[in-house]
Amino acid sequence: MIERYTLPEMGAVWSEQAKFQSWLDVEIAATEANCRLGRVPQEALDTIKAKASFEVERILEIEAEVRHDVIAFLTNVNEHVGDAGRHIHVGMTSSDVLDTGVALQLKRSVALLRTELDALADALRELAQAHKGTEMIGRSHAIHGEPITFGFKVAGWLAETERNRIRLERLEQDVAVGQVSGAMGTYANTDPQVEAIACEILGLTPDTASTQVISRDRHADYVQTLALVGASLERFSTEIRNLQRTDVLEVEENFAKGQKGSSAMPHKRNPIRSERISGLARVLRSYTIAALENVALWHERDISHSSTERMMLPDCSVTLHFMLREMTSVVKGLGIYPENMRRNMNVYGGVVFSQRVLLALVGTGMSREEAYRVVQRNAHTAWNTAGGDFRANLESDGDVTSRLSAEELADCFSTALHQENLGVIWERLGI
Repeated sequence: MIERYTLPEMGAVWSEQAKFQSWLDVEIAATEANCRLGRVPQEALDTIKAKASFEVERILEIEAEVRHDVIAFLTNVNEHVGDAGRHIHVGMTSSDVLDTGVALQLKRSVALLRTELDALADALRELAQAHKGTEMIGRSHAIHGEPITFGFKVAGWLAETERNRIRLERLEQDVAVGQVSGAMGTYANTDPQVEAIACEILGLTPDTASTQVISRDRHADYVQTLALVGASLERFSTEIRNLQRTDVLEVEENFAKGQKGSSAMPHKRNPIRSERISGLARVLRSYTIAALENVALWHERDISHSSTERMMLPDCSVTLHFMLREMTSVVKGLGIYPENMRRNMNVYGGVVFSQRVLLALVGTGMSREEAYRVVQRNAHTAWNTAGGDFRANLESDGDVTSRLSAEELADCFSTALHQENLGVIWERLGI
């Protein structure tokens, strides 16, 4: 985890301290389950609950000798609990502790991500509401198409964010799966009831059919879902970057007092936060290959997935958490320039209203082919021409004026029709 992009809440979930604490929580839950089943004396459980502890430094010191992290952890815990420690880890294998412990971390991570996603959804909803009627040009192939509103654009972001909210709700359940099934996952040396009770204590669901490990399709799902949420954020941030270009300048990231955009060019106001989000989305996507390759382990287990996950799961969680917080801040501070939107929409005398003129001419009985030729001729004469004026061209074209009155032609340049049916979008999203 890189400190620059690690927010304290998520960083705490993936710290070494938190990892070992999750292991201890699993061990104590399993011991309590055995106690409830009459296999561990209550006195021993009370001692374990009161005294069980660990020191990260001591675990690492032991691991340097024994070359096994779970054994090092258990050795350190037993240094605290004494004879009662013989009731810890009974019938269990290392993966019971590792995989169930990481499930606790994944569940906590998703809860934090959901909180950040909710904040982003609120910010997007507020922005869309404020700009439902702020007219701007819609673009396809990056070329002017027809009028939309900025609120409509943001509504698309909100709808995608709501879908991501559903994905994270599902994911929180899918990763909250534990196992206490012993070597090979056959329950040969532990009662399945121990697993059921321990998972209930931990707020997890027992895995349906684990081997010696929980199958890595769940972890791949986690990484892919986080990458998909990151891809959404990249879509939003890329749009902001394009709209902030100097020759467009319809929106702009907040530029803080004292902020500097370039070491050489004092005038620069760069969309650095949106660019950062775009870059970090690439990091998330890069992990999906490793996550998918981790699914195919040898037989009932190997540990080829382990080294990958030590980096991948914390990095993905921390990175998306940071991106969500960053995106929300960008949205809340976004400068909106309606006057520039109107200017860009009406460049070259409103060529973007060409379809309305085309349909109006067809409505008079002119063939579509002929109407297209007439409208395109006037549009292309105005396009990329200094002082080009599509509307003026039409008003001086006899093929147009002989069929459309001044009022009918003026109506073609109204944006009212482009907003007439947007109410269905606002209703769907509750805006």
